[in-house]
Amino acid sequence: MPGPNKNKFQKPKNVKGTLTRLLSYLAKRKATLALVVLLIFLSSIGTVASSFFVKPLIDNYVVPLIGQSPTTENMMPIIKALLFMGGLFLVSIISSYTYQRIMLYISQGTVNAIRRDLFDALQDLPISFFDSHTHGELMSRFTNDVETVRNFLSQTIVQTIQSMFTVVATFIAMLILSRWMTLWIVVFVVFMIIIIKKLGGKSSTYFRKQQKDLGIANGYIEETIEGQKVIKVFNHEGETVDRFNELNGNLRRSATSANTFASILMPIMGNLSYINYAVLCVFGGFLVIIGNITVGTISSFLLYSRQFTRPITDLSQQFNNILSALAGAERIFDIIDAEKEEDNGYVVLVNAVIDENGEIKETEKRTNIWAWKHTHGDGMVTYRRLEGKVEFENVVFSYDGKKTVLNDISLYAKPGQKIAFVGSTGAGKTTITNLINRFYEIQQGKIRYDGINIQKIKKADLRRSLGMVLQDTHLFTGTVKDNIRYGKLDATDEEVIRAAKIANAHSFITRLPHGYDTLLTGDGSNLSQGQRQLLSIARAAVADPPVLILDEATSSIDTRTERLIEKGMDALMEGRTVFVIAHRLSTVRNSNAIMVLENGEIIERGDHDDLLKQKGKYYQLYTGQFELS
Repeated sequence: MPGPNKNKFQKPKNVKGTLTRLLSYLAKRKATLALVVLLIFLSSIGTVASSFFVKPLIDNYVVPLIGQSPTTENMMPIIKALLFMGGLFLVSIISSYTYQRIMLYISQGTVNAIRRDLFDALQDLPISFFDSHTHGELMSRFTNDVETVRNFLSQTIVQTIQSMFTVVATFIAMLILSRWMTLWIVVFVVFMIIIIKKLGGKSSTYFRKQQKDLGIANGYIEETIEGQKVIKVFNHEGETVDRFNELNGNLRRSATSANTFASILMPIMGNLSYINYAVLCVFGGFLVIIGNITVGTISSFLLYSRQFTRPITDLSQQFNNILSALAGAERIFDIIDAEKEEDNGYVVLVNAVIDENGEIKETEKRTNIWAWKHTHGDGMVTYRRLEGKVEFENVVFSYDGKKTVLNDISLYAKPGQKIAFVGSTGAGKTTITNLINRFYEIQQGKIRYDGINIQKIKKADLRRSLGMVLQDTHLFTGTVKDNIRYGKLDATDEEVIRAAKIANAHSFITRLPHGYDTLLTGDGSNLSQGQRQLLSIARAAVADPPVLILDEATSSIDTRTERLIEKGMDALMEGRTVFVIAHRLSTVRNSNAIMVLENGEIIERGDHDDLLKQKGKYYQLYTGQFELS
């Protein structure tokens, strides 16, 4: 693999903009931040003043006592001076402790707001976004990137402000003590800044690469943990380790490059400060000899020389931390600013009642009668009862805008009909159901729901009217009852049990250790795949939707279990428009219409008997002359 030096890396794209936006989260706490700045100022001034007090302590109290025997009388002024210095240190310590506690509170509150905005943004992103980003990559935004931002808010900002106050106050104090020695310090600091700029600039471009490589490595780790059974089945442990070593190596190289110059910066600055200290001792000694300054002056100045270079060194270190935090913040804001799922719909789903004249009226009460509320351009409002009629008209769709997945698809599903899709893997069956949900937008054609173009219907209301049982079942951490109730959050316990009975899940649920209150964890890992899918079917049943989509809903259920739930599924599908995707053709024989898809087109359509008479692709599939793959 090529080393980092062969790649072109980018530093944070917009340092100023990202920093401004990050600090905007602190805008609501201006008064508290002003108090923090005041406390930092007091802490810095306390430290600087105590060093300045060394001059009168030596010149006025220590030097006059040289050669004299210590007595209570002549030692009392020194004791008072030392107590005064102790008071200054105490003020500095109390101020430092207080502002650190306050900043801890502020930083945690700010990070909480950033996490909330990031999580909210994820909920508004389209499915296509998650198709192109791994889970681990997204999780790294919540872990690594947020952590670097937290460190920036709780430590870096405070240390930067404190260092700036200390540098300014120390510089003023040094000017007062000796302008000649201060001039030397300025020359030395300019030299230090040049070195910092050279070394810091070399490391800044690698921080963004480091964060990116960390996200990729985390994503791969998450995938391998989830797929351990598959890895072991195919004996791919060695290949998995090799791939991880490759990704880990990339992370090591980018992290090494990012931190190399930052790591050598402190030792270089430390050694330079010792050289500076030695030069000042010689130069100051010379000035004392010629009577330009006093012993107390050089003593205070030597203390300031360390205080002056230390915050500058700290600032150089904080510079790297700032760049790392801004790189992380930029990645967070990239997610927050990602293009949201577009929804221009204005037709909404409302509870309805039908009066004695047969007219549909809107109501606040839940009546289990639903209607589409259509507000027209002229302000007129009309209502149309939700029936579940779905129509595709010359639909063309592509995921990437290049390869057509569906081509000129037209179909019609009347309320209460069962429509089945069969065909080879990749023929476009699942894509059709995803378009009904508006998980993706079509490029050409129209899809109508109860005669309304689905692009006019608000997505949340559209999806609320649909029930979906996916091939890949996902259960959440919680009780069995909670997972079924996910289909209808206000469902009563009686409704939950009734839905479980419809799906024929009630029997196995009652045999669980705590029945409906059994806790499920790890995506229901303590249940069989068939049991998990039964809960998914029960979740759809409790939602009681007028349109039901079954995407390989019984693929993980054995033949015996499938027969047991056929009656329950029939009860669930009764009176609903149902779209079924199935490899087992026995499950679609009683469909009102069967669509046979091939390469994104409907090549045959009709009911079971009609298609057998045609002796085409469906006939071949059903008789076993052609197998689904």
